Amino acid sequence: MNDKYITIVSDASVMAARQKGRELAMAVGIAGSDLTLLATAISEVARNIVQYAGRGQIEFHHVVRGSKRGLMVIARDNGPGIADISQAMQDGFSTSRGMGMGLPGARRLMDDFDIVSEVGKGTTISMTKWEY
Repeated sequence: MNDKYITIVSDASVMAARQKGRELAMAVGIAGSDLTLLATAISEVARNIVQYAGRGQIEFHHVVRGSKRGLMVIARDNGPGIADISQAMQDGFSTSRGMGMGLPGARRLMDDFDIVSEVGKGTTISMTKWEY
């Protein structure tokens, strides 16, 4: 399977990434409510790209760990970056007027979650949902 990339620039591309993630997840055996959790996490990180960076990319990769298959989602932008990742990962923290559930919510919805960010250079979030 070829890995997939979606450029994120608007709400329409957020929805396209969400749908593509669901399709690719089903292809590796992810089903039921896990599809909704995955799609919601994709929406959260993609909306952050639109809101804070204006443009970025979501990549999808089928991954294998032992006998399990999963879908890795990588959200990448060249935006302003996050000065304090630990603060940004706290429920309720927001630099906008949002509820502050985006990044911590995405972390809870996925099985694996990692974030790397550098002020002035951008942010990369890697998250994986595994089949069960």
